[in-house]
Amino acid sequence: MSVFQNLEHTKNQRKLSENEIQDLWKEFLIDKTNKKNREALIMQYLPLVKYIVGRMRVNLPSTILTEDIAGYGVEGLISAIDRYSNDKNTKFETYAITRIRGTIIDKIRSQDWIPRGIRKRFKDIQQTSQLLQEKLGRQPSNQEIADQMELPLEKVEEAIAEMSKNSLMSLYDKKGSSEDGVEIIDTIKDDRKAEPLEKLEEQDVKKELQQALLRLPEREKVILTLYYHNNMTLKEIGEAIDVSESRVCQLHAQAIVKLKNLLNSNSQRLKRSII
Repeated sequence: MSVFQNLEHTKNQRKLSENEIQDLWKEFLIDKTNKKNREALIMQYLPLVKYIVGRMRVNLPSTILTEDIAGYGVEGLISAIDRYSNDKNTKFETYAITRIRGTIIDKIRSQDWIPRGIRKRFKDIQQTSQLLQEKLGRQPSNQEIADQMELPLEKVEEAIAEMSKNSLMSLYDKKGSSEDGVEIIDTIKDDRKAEPLEKLEEQDVKKELQQALLRLPEREKVILTLYYHNNMTLKEIGEAIDVSESRVCQLHAQAIVKLKNLLNSNSQRLKRSII
């Protein structure tokens, strides 16, 4: 049976009660060599992998197999279970989601699946955008970038759309070298919720990211919030703001490009942080 089929079968398994899960964790944290408890925890939390794979699958090229993504996710889950301790001061689910997501992203990036031609054109677009931003004192439009590069507007937008699937992973990058560093998505404020990272307000990285996000056009901020905080799909976002799914994809990619340029201009320390 494949990894993804195993994920599908988890819905037929009995969910442990809260007390049973707590007892299982207590036993496992005392003796992590207990394979039975380890396997029970893996099966208990496999739905987390299924959830994350489902969220990431729609935004990745068809050349990357769902089976592979699921396998990477299970690796991340196992790593999270083996590394977790009460010292983490966070719920296991929260900790595991970060590790599962991070493992998938790291594995995909290590394959360098983006065609060289697309990567080069996108890099040229980023450089042109940054030059125009410095010249104009604002974020340039796609048309202005196309004019500067002497390319048809469609070519620029096609390149941005092609790279958007890579950009959809970029807001999960950590800022800082520690395992508990700040992820960019945690600096996108959801006005309907309390600030999720108040204890990190004094960190320079977070402040710079928040300032950059505030300078994005309102529609692009809305898209980032709906996608990363509200867990809406691109299609659902398109229906909510009355544009096509492909247009949402383009706007999301543009937001990432602008965010990268804003960070580049403000901090060399963050220059290489976002793909």
